[in-house]
Amino acid sequence: MIARAANPTPTAPFRVGDERLVRLTPAAAQRVRELLAQQDRAGGVLRVSVVGGGCSGLRYKVELQAAPADRDIAVETGGVRVVVASRDVPYVAGCEVDYVAAKRDGGFKVKNPNFAPICSCEEAV
Repeated sequence: MIARAANPTPTAPFRVGDERLVRLTPAAAQRVRELLAQQDRAGGVLRVSVVGGGCSGLRYKVELQAAPADRDIAVETGGVRVVVASRDVPYVAGCEVDYVAAKRDGGFKVKNPNFAPICSCEEAV
């Protein structure tokens, strides 16, 4: 089961998922904890969303937020809560979020083993 209801009360309008939906590497989890502490957001979450696609594959966005939103699925991974909007679940399921501490090409990297970049001519790129 990737997601189940968190709480039947209206105070928790999100569902709880597991690491089959999305997981953080230890480096990513550590960096998220550091950023949440710097921003004084002890109960904050990391949102992973899909912002587009094309020949180069799906594009992902990661951002810190104060709390899950209505209809989100929240996953506890590496001591951090990661949230995914229900509409993005098919595109995020199975993803791993890593963090690379490098000046060039560093930052959060989303790896999705379920989607390979395909050009409109249906050739894998």
